[in-house]
Amino acid sequence: MTTPLPFWNPQKHADRRAALHQRNRVLDRLREWFRRADFYEVDTAILQVSPGNEAHIGAFATHWRDPGGQELPLYLHTSPEFACKKLLAAGEARIFSTQHVFRNGERSPLHHPEFTMLEWYRAGGSVADLMRDCALIAELAAKACAIAQMRYKDRLCDPHLPPEYVSVAEAFKAYAGFDLVPLLPALDAPEQPYRDAFAKAATRAGVRITDDDHWSDIFSKVLSACIEPNLGLGRLTFLTHYPAHEAALARVNPADPRFAERFELYACGVELANGFGELTDAAEQRRRFQIEMDERERIYGERYPIDDDFLRALAIMPAASGCALGFDRLVMLCLGAARIEDVIWTPMPDIWR
Repeated sequence: MTTPLPFWNPQKHADRRAALHQRNRVLDRLREWFRRADFYEVDTAILQVSPGNEAHIGAFATHWRDPGGQELPLYLHTSPEFACKKLLAAGEARIFSTQHVFRNGERSPLHHPEFTMLEWYRAGGSVADLMRDCALIAELAAKACAIAQMRYKDRLCDPHLPPEYVSVAEAFKAYAGFDLVPLLPALDAPEQPYRDAFAKAATRAGVRITDDDHWSDIFSKVLSACIEPNLGLGRLTFLTHYPAHEAALARVNPADPRFAERFELYACGVELANGFGELTDAAEQRRRFQIEMDERERIYGERYPIDDDFLRALAIMPAASGCALGFDRLVMLCLGAARIEDVIWTPMPDIWR
């Protein structure tokens, strides 16, 4: 097998250079828009006492050695979210960040261990505000690349068209062939009978379910296998009204507490962004973090510490909305690239593959 050329090979770089320059143009255009919309760019620390507390997001661990030789465990952040929310608590009202973030155990055409996350927060903002931001950002990126349509493999998406809005329940009916809503009680009574009913419905939809899959595992498998490939085809899709238990940092929908104020943005069957009406109840947030870490320990045999400083800040943080968008994926779709590494300036070497 021929060893792939490294990114620094002059021939390889010449092939990649045009895409990398387009990446910079997109970033320049988005920064310009944020500044005109009265957002301040913030530069948050990468080293954190907690990398985040979502069950299925793995982190890179390290240590800080103090002058006396004692070591403190630290992590590379998986998102600038905690730091940005601390800044909201401090008094900032509109902020954005373009940060390198780090996620362990992830590498695929759509995943890279180190990638760029675009996050922004609006104190007093709503998820509707964020969705308008997302649609505009996608269109601005397309204009910066002078394209009419985004592309991933054989899937196309026109970001210039008005987006569609589909609830999670509607998507399950349309693409998995069953009604999710009657199964929601399984979230509070996960063993019987709702979990088994959910598992049977997923199996009928062609999804492989194992005996130790919990409700959340089944939900994720159905979403990945049946629903996501059908979203963002032809136009952007906002997937809305996530079950409350599938939004660890989002507040519940006041009109229907079974659901959360959370959405995801899709283009060409690819998830681009994840937005929340932010939870500001520190006690509830701690409870959810503990549940997530119990789940991580069950599946992966490890748990991450909870950032108590973040929870103290959350208690005084104003009502806000926030969104995280995978910047590399956005550029990738604008350029029709096959792999996320094609639009990253210095991707991780291939020597371990």
